[in-house]
Amino acid sequence: MKIELTAPFMKKLETLSVVSKKLFAGRMKGERRSPRRGQSVEFADFRDYSQGDDYRHIDWNAYARLEGLFLKLFVEEEDLHIHILLDRSKSMDFGSPGKLEFAGRTAAALAYIGLANLDRVSLTAFSEEGLQTLPFHHGKQNIFSVIEFLQRLRPGGPTALTRSIDAFVQQARHKGIVVLISDFLCEDGFQPALTRLRYSKFEPIALQVLAPDEVSPPLGGDWSFLDSETGSKVDLSLGPRAVTLYKQRLKAHCDELDQFCRSRDIAVLRAVTDQDFEELILRYFRAAALIA
Repeated sequence: MKIELTAPFMKKLETLSVVSKKLFAGRMKGERRSPRRGQSVEFADFRDYSQGDDYRHIDWNAYARLEGLFLKLFVEEEDLHIHILLDRSKSMDFGSPGKLEFAGRTAAALAYIGLANLDRVSLTAFSEEGLQTLPFHHGKQNIFSVIEFLQRLRPGGPTALTRSIDAFVQQARHKGIVVLISDFLCEDGFQPALTRLRYSKFEPIALQVLAPDEVSPPLGGDWSFLDSETGSKVDLSLGPRAVTLYKQRLKAHCDELDQFCRSRDIAVLRAVTDQDFEELILRYFRAAALIA
């Protein structure tokens, strides 16, 4: 799998940041502003002194004027943990360009945005065959480790979305944003996996990747369809009625994903692999408030 990000595109990515709706405690001070009040160089506010507070933070000028004890509060900066989960199941080995390759480029772009902002970024590829994980990195120079990890991935096995997310939650040591990139075409459904992420205190983002032929299948002729994950086979004649029914069912599935996510305040986006990649990242993702 070939993953490329051009130098001009990467320059544009450096001006962006991944948006988090929730507050997560970072392990080291980074460039991301936290709503918490701590100790840094930028003043934020005052509050009344309480017994046990560090007297070194008392504003003695305010005491001289107001004859009261007040503490200086400063903006605390902290890093954000960004987990990028990539479906590498056999169903992602479809389309032109392939869904896995497109998903990999998307993962690389999102990873670079986080790395350039000194957030901590990890990647996990999953299927029923297990998890493959690149540990947390920060700093944009580590994009080469990300790309190398992604280029080694090969599609294989059923999705096993619920089991994969359970395994991820059990091994993840840091809460944060989880960007889940998949076609979400899985027999065990997407609901248990997304619910598990939410109740495990992560902030999930669902990115569905589909191939053009999945969205608009070719019309006419007799076809044999082989499920790449289960091996089951179906023979169909793709007349107008069959294609219409297929599109209706795909739309119902996508609508169900959208409604499930939005009712639970989970950001959800959809991409088709033949759309302009840079426009997807720079325009569509920004419009969806995934990046800013």
